[in-house]
Amino acid sequence: MTDRKKWNKLNPELEKATESRLIFCSHPHVYTLGKSGKEENLLLTESELKFHGAEFYHINRGGDITYHGPGQIVGYPIFDLDFFFHDIHKFIDKLEDAIIATLAEYGIEAGRGPKGFTGVWIDWENPEKARKICAFGMHTSRWVTMHGFALNVNTDLAYYKHIIPCGIDDKAVTSMQAELGKRIDEQEVKDLLKSKIALELNIQEFA
Repeated sequence: MTDRKKWNKLNPELEKATESRLIFCSHPHVYTLGKSGKEENLLLTESELKFHGAEFYHINRGGDITYHGPGQIVGYPIFDLDFFFHDIHKFIDKLEDAIIATLAEYGIEAGRGPKGFTGVWIDWENPEKARKICAFGMHTSRWVTMHGFALNVNTDLAYYKHIIPCGIDDKAVTSMQAELGKRIDEQEVKDLLKSKIALELNIQEFA
């Protein structure tokens, strides 16, 4: 029994499910480096970062370096896993399944990464063609989740040329726009994603 649940037993009025939050946003051009990342995977100097209008930050999520920017849906699920299950890997699997199901609505066949790689990928079974469309970097504190995923919708993929994405130097990065050859309605993708995640986690409504 967790400390929180012990406290709840002494305070029955607290023995109710915590409201989950799913935040969608789009960032300005920024590169972030996770706790296990290598700074040399950023290929720009400080002056070059300024030239490209981008910033760089160390953060406490898992994973290596990634890019966030306009045209990308960044999802921050803030969930208390005490009320779901104590398994961050299962939680990530369910988020990945929701993203895979969302992409399928657009005719994009996606799956989990090649062995040893996280995220959602296109042509994931072919090492020479595999390309990542959604990156993951999660962290938990007392079983509350933070950070999340970044789905490339209409992302300017040129910004990935300035890093070794996720520390992987032999795999490409793609977007929904690149795969389908047209711009995608980002609000429509958010609405679909929200419903798919709710379905995977058996949530009726996001607060």
